[in-house]
Amino acid sequence: MKFLKNLFLLLIVSVIFQQSLMAQTPVVLDKIIAKVDNYYLLKSELEAQLQQYAQSQQPAPPKCQLLESLVVGKLMLAKAEIDSVTVEDKRIEGELTSRMEQMEQQFGSTKNIVEAYGKTISSLKDELRSAIKEQLTTRKMQEKITGEVKVTPKEVRRFFEEIPKDSLPYLPSEVEVGQIVRMAKTTKAQKDELYKRLLDYKKRVENGEKFEDLAKLYSEDLGSGKRGGDLGFAKRGQMVAPFEAAALKMKPNQMSDVVESEFGYHLIKLLETRGQEYHALHILLRPDYQRLDVTEPTRFLDSVRVLIQRDTLKFEKAAKQFSEDKATQDAGGMLTDPQTRSIRMPLDGSMESGLYFTIDTMKVGTISAPMAYRTEDGRSAMRILYYKTKHAPHFANLEDDFQRLSNYTLNRKKNTAIEKWFAKAKNDVFIYIVDEYKECNVMKSNER
Repeated sequence: MKFLKNLFLLLIVSVIFQQSLMAQTPVVLDKIIAKVDNYYLLKSELEAQLQQYAQSQQPAPPKCQLLESLVVGKLMLAKAEIDSVTVEDKRIEGELTSRMEQMEQQFGSTKNIVEAYGKTISSLKDELRSAIKEQLTTRKMQEKITGEVKVTPKEVRRFFEEIPKDSLPYLPSEVEVGQIVRMAKTTKAQKDELYKRLLDYKKRVENGEKFEDLAKLYSEDLGSGKRGGDLGFAKRGQMVAPFEAAALKMKPNQMSDVVESEFGYHLIKLLETRGQEYHALHILLRPDYQRLDVTEPTRFLDSVRVLIQRDTLKFEKAAKQFSEDKATQDAGGMLTDPQTRSIRMPLDGSMESGLYFTIDTMKVGTISAPMAYRTEDGRSAMRILYYKTKHAPHFANLEDDFQRLSNYTLNRKKNTAIEKWFAKAKNDVFIYIVDEYKECNVMKSNER
């Protein structure tokens, strides 16, 4: 299928981008352009994809290719229903919680969110919950189809040799950059206030109020909060260590003292244990991340920076020992390109803007002074950057770009697997495309 050439990269519509569309006045009224069993594809979804490319300043694939990728996505949802492929509510609610927290950090308060979107938090969450469920279900089906696909070095070399020499991609400057991150600390006053509130909730439960009612009212875990703090059954090792240690010390129906974890402060109630599983409720409170104290992290990173500059301590070792960013800590602090997962990142507009402008002022081999940093989940932190290496622009070759070429080869094999799946699965469901898009030949899966 010629329009499936880049399907693997196009299947999922970004929920973050969908959030931004919710806040805008729609230019195009929704119109059904395709139906896949009980799932409808709207014209606004196709336009959203095109707009996403425009905003990212990347060339958009042909409209028919985007249409086909969206139809395949709807087909995955329909087949997931038929094949009983589901995503746990807990995972959906966890993702929703993360999205809402990011939005609250972005807008400053829930009141500002309501004003920006013109919708109540409840209705906004319902819309996002539906979009997130579809996204995670589609991803799970995609993993089911392509999960066993692997590539060998021989296949990578064959793929590279098939590229005409005059068509080799010219790669931009690439850099290798590391970071050491230290989280901002909760002030004593903030910590005392959160402890006081949670201990007050504990006392209220002991005096007869229901734990579930207080969780619904006060818990800042938006996912479990609406369920009365219910986290369901968790396997040992699934929760963060402080939470699990506290939960497993208790007997059924007991409550913990205040438990501090990387997510905030918890009041936990154990309901029951069942073999290697346990069932708990919790009330979570978080400090105001925008008011945290960065004095100690700044001082600490300054000291680490001096040791590295004096060659008393290697950056990679310092990152593994001291960084509080779990995503990069084990890799010696090295950042990776989100698409290729390579430590060689293009030095262009695709890079995080704060990182790009900082690196642009640094020399290779140097370490930055501590600077403010906002984590993906909105927490305040400080970090130092290590500008390790810069690779000059060049035509792709096996020696320097094996990982990138391996990813291309793997994606091509995954596309092929999805094409074969689509050719078979399209016969299992009803698919209708409106006449306006008939020329796209979405259903002619034998075209290459």
